[in-house]
Amino acid sequence: MSRTIREGMVERRRTFHRYPEPAWREFYTTSLLVDEIEHIGVAEQCSDGLREPNGSRGVDELAVGREAMAPDERMAVPDDEELEKWFDRARAAGAREDVLSACEGGYTGCVAVLDRGEGPSIGLRVDIDGLFIEEASDEGHLPAREGFRSEHEGMMHACGHDAHMTIGIAVLEAVAESDFSGTFTVFFQPAEEDGGGGRPMAEGPYMEGIEYLLCVHVGLDHPTGEVVAGIEKPLAMSHMHVDFTGQSSHAGQAPEKGANAIQAMATAVSEAYGIPRHAEGMTRVNVGRVEAGTTSNVIAEDARISAEVRGETTRLMESMKGRFERVCTSAAEMHGCEADLQVHSESPRADSDPELAALVHGVARGVDGVDNPVETADFGASEDATFLMEAVQDAGGLASYLVVGTDHPDSHHTPHFDVDERSLGIALDVLTGSIEKIAAERP
Repeated sequence: MSRTIREGMVERRRTFHRYPEPAWREFYTTSLLVDEIEHIGVAEQCSDGLREPNGSRGVDELAVGREAMAPDERMAVPDDEELEKWFDRARAAGAREDVLSACEGGYTGCVAVLDRGEGPSIGLRVDIDGLFIEEASDEGHLPAREGFRSEHEGMMHACGHDAHMTIGIAVLEAVAESDFSGTFTVFFQPAEEDGGGGRPMAEGPYMEGIEYLLCVHVGLDHPTGEVVAGIEKPLAMSHMHVDFTGQSSHAGQAPEKGANAIQAMATAVSEAYGIPRHAEGMTRVNVGRVEAGTTSNVIAEDARISAEVRGETTRLMESMKGRFERVCTSAAEMHGCEADLQVHSESPRADSDPELAALVHGVARGVDGVDNPVETADFGASEDATFLMEAVQDAGGLASYLVVGTDHPDSHHTPHFDVDERSLGIALDVLTGSIEKIAAERP
């Protein structure tokens, strides 16, 4: 492996860190990714205006935006005004016009393919979006001290996706330089934080034929030097909005003429927390946001809940979702209102396959810097990479979601979150080693 691949990872990660963008608005991020992939070399690309012949050791296909996914399957897509704001910001920052054209309308992300003839078809999925969190600016925070703090106020890479993109590019470059035989596909997936990007990538054209899928995350309370070869028990989840519609009226003069949407909403919230838990496994429900009303003397006509349900299995999540919808419908009817539930985003449960996790574990044991290889661990949260994992597994393939430990000074999704950059090289070695081993051992 070229030393320059490893040496460039820190700088690349810091560049990505400076420009976080939210779900389906990763326009500048996608432009940066295309630049990095083209630096490796592109023999053939899929989007018009993005064709550039290059050497035989480069990337054989690069699909950008709509071409990289099943566009009608997107979830959690923001409104046009919000998309246009981030689109214009990316253009002002210098994003490439050809990439912007391919991504216009919120079709962000890309897929890069190396086609090296006979051999296994292996995929790697990494996520690319940031979070609406104001990044810390004190000198104790490395990005602020070293000058690569987020340039988008109120937005930061607080979950390591800047590291994930860096790892994805480095592994792509390392495999391109190697004697790998087979097909290697890297999915740079948008909209993970809102759970909206996994399904369109899973149902897109580049998942077809993938026999082995690796997904990667840094940290998650695992320290630098620890590698979990395959997580288990990610929670199936569904994020929902519920709109309650009633009838406004003057609260003092004619209260009997109103149908109070706030009453309906409040009843639904209270009853949601009373939904019985399931004997077959863990279930959760949470109402995280409520919006309602105009002023104190008007009976509210409209109210909205933003909520989520989770389950230890997909079936348990669906059971909770059905019960939650029934609670909302009944609460609305009780108060003479109507309730309309919309699924904002969701993801299934998919566990790592033990055979593939064992292979990754064996590779991790021989990687410098790994002092605690762990074969499996419970995840306990949700991730829409499970859509891609499920697609591969349903087609008879194997998938594993691995965690590369990194010391982080604060929890994920907090202003002081950062990664230990030593973990970048560890991830590169574990993933490229696993890809090489799959290719060598596949019947």
